[in-house]
Amino acid sequence: MAKRISIINFKGGVGKTTLAFHLGTELAVYHSSTHNSRVLLVDMDHQSSLSIVCLKAAGWQQAVDDEQTVDQIFRPFIGQRQELPGREIIVPSPMENVDSAYNSMDIVPASLQLDDVEIELTATHQGNAIKSEWNKRTLICRWIEETGIDEEYDYIIFDCPPATKVVSQNAIAASHGYIVPVVPEAVMERGAPHLVEMMRSGIDAKLNALAPFGETRTIHVPDTKLVGLAVTRAQVARGGYTRDHRQHLASLKRRWGAALFERYIHQGTGVSQALAQGTPVYNLWRTQNIGGRAIDQQYEELTDDIKSRIDAL
Repeated sequence: MAKRISIINFKGGVGKTTLAFHLGTELAVYHSSTHNSRVLLVDMDHQSSLSIVCLKAAGWQQAVDDEQTVDQIFRPFIGQRQELPGREIIVPSPMENVDSAYNSMDIVPASLQLDDVEIELTATHQGNAIKSEWNKRTLICRWIEETGIDEEYDYIIFDCPPATKVVSQNAIAASHGYIVPVVPEAVMERGAPHLVEMMRSGIDAKLNALAPFGETRTIHVPDTKLVGLAVTRAQVARGGYTRDHRQHLASLKRRWGAALFERYIHQGTGVSQALAQGTPVYNLWRTQNIGGRAIDQQYEELTDDIKSRIDAL
């Protein structure tokens, strides 16, 4: 059975997609006794950034034209498709042209229309109102169950949009745990506790209240655990972090303790350059903006810690 994880924060620009991409590619190269780790990325964000990074613009557009996107899972509920899709929406080995080491990582892309689909999904009801609310929030669970893909992957990673509405709730319903990327800023100190409380007493609690009235979903996880908070875009100055970030990092550490991953990801142009090339930072370790600043090592060490916590769920 796969470990299913959501990368989520209702604030944009905190590195959710970047973390999902590097977590997925790094997990894919871990070896077991028989195979590389099998990873499925699921892009839940209509901005489709993760899809475009993995597939390049032309490949992503082809997937959209072929209706090979996560949107298709939600369309039957709103009457835009007759049946739930199968495995055909999974694009296999999107990174094979970058490095064969990542061939065990697949992706379900998103499309720009997912935002419109979510609006329709929120407004649509089928039959009993309570059962309808449950069914629309567990469509991802149903798709995983009916395709049987949970047995074919070691990890399924959902890259969620900067919102906690119905599409994100579908990811949470299916996730054993979630990771919150944070930038060391005042808004994150206030926002992260609110998000974690919303996950517990809002999303999980609502899903659990609806569950007895809906169709049984074996993939539904009633208690989605906080895997941890991952610091991204930490600004470095001579001798350490900038004063502002140093203060907020100390505050985050006091507030979250062991829940805050110890390895921080530094701000740097090398990350955006790697994403623009459609490659993880691991493949550009020789460059000054990445290897020279140890950004590839930061992601490797962060993934080591994340993996150990995910595996323990």
